Amino acid sequence: MSLLNTTKIAVIGGGSWATALIKILCEQHNVQVRWWLRNQHDIAHIRKFHHNPSYLSDVVLSPKKVRVFEKTTEAVKGADYIILAVPAAFVQESLQHLSARHLQGARVVSAIKGMIPDRNILVTDWVSQEYGIKMEDTCVIAGPCHAEEVALEKQSYLTIASTACPAAEDFAGLMTCRYVSAHALDDLYGVEYAAVMKNIVALACGITHGLGYGDNFQAVLVSNAMQEIGNLVTAMDPRQRNMSASAYLGDLLVTAYSQFSRNRLFGNMIGRGYSVKAAQLEMKMIAEGYYATKSIHELNKLHQVNLPIVGAVYSILYEDQHPAAIMEQLKKVLK
Repeated sequence: MSLLNTTKIAVIGGGSWATALIKILCEQHNVQVRWWLRNQHDIAHIRKFHHNPSYLSDVVLSPKKVRVFEKTTEAVKGADYIILAVPAAFVQESLQHLSARHLQGARVVSAIKGMIPDRNILVTDWVSQEYGIKMEDTCVIAGPCHAEEVALEKQSYLTIASTACPAAEDFAGLMTCRYVSAHALDDLYGVEYAAVMKNIVALACGITHGLGYGDNFQAVLVSNAMQEIGNLVTAMDPRQRNMSASAYLGDLLVTAYSQFSRNRLFGNMIGRGYSVKAAQLEMKMIAEGYYATKSIHELNKLHQVNLPIVGAVYSILYEDQHPAAIMEQLKKVLK
C-alpha cells in the first residue's frame, strides 16, 4: 500500500458506473483517481472539459483529483486500489496488458455484477487465479445503488463485501460521502452471486412487463426469485446470512423495478417482441444479465439447484423460445 497520505485509486472502465464511482471518490480529500478508458475521443474530451461525454455527462470531475490514462499499465502504477468497472464480458480484454507485477501491492475491487463468460466463474475468483491476488485483498461493490441517482446526489447505499473485514471497511470509508452510505460485509461470495442473479431476475421482470403482466405477478416473481437466489447462494457458499439485508434483497428490488435498470429495459424489449440482437443493438449499455444467464445455467449443471426463473430466461434468450409461452409455463410453478 502507498506510504503517502494520498490514496491512489485506479478505475478501469468508462461507463456510467465507473463515472459515478469516480464522482463519489472526488468527494474525498486525499484521493487521486487514475482513470483508464477505452474510447480515445472520451479521453481527450475529459482532459479538456472534465466530464464524460458518453455517460452521466452532467457530472463534473475534479481535474485536480482525476487523471486520465490511455494505457492500463500507466493507470494502475502505484495504485492502492484497482476498481474494475467494465462489463464482465470485456474484463479479460481490458486487462490483457497487465501482469501480476502490475497489480502487486494493490487491493482489487470489482464493481462488476457479472461472471466471466465461458469460464463461468466470479470476477474475484478470476482475478485471484490470473494475477495471484489473495482473496482477502479483493472486494466487491454491491448496491442497492444506480449510477444515475449518484449523479443526481440522491441518497444512496453501498455494500462493500470481502472475505476479510479490514479490506471492506477501509474501502467503505472511501465510498462514504454526504449522499452515499457504505458499510462493510464479510460475505464476498454471497454478495457477488446475489448480484449476478438479480440481473437475471430483472430481465425476467422486464420480459413480463413487456408481455403485459401487472404488478401483482411481478411481486410474486420477485419473491420467488429471492428464494431462488438464496438457494443458489447457499449451494455455492453454505453459511448463515440474512438474505433480507440490503446487499441481497435491496439490490434485487432496485434492479427489478427501477426505471434505470438496464437489465429490466433489455427484458422489456424482449417481451415486446425484439430479438436478442435487435435489443442489444438498440441499447447503448451492456445488460449483464444476458451473459450471466448462460453462466449460471452452465454452472448449475454441476449443482442442480432448482432455478425455474433462470431456466425460463435461458430458454427465451438462448433457445429462441417464445417469451409468452415460457412465462405461461413459469407462472404455474410460482407460489
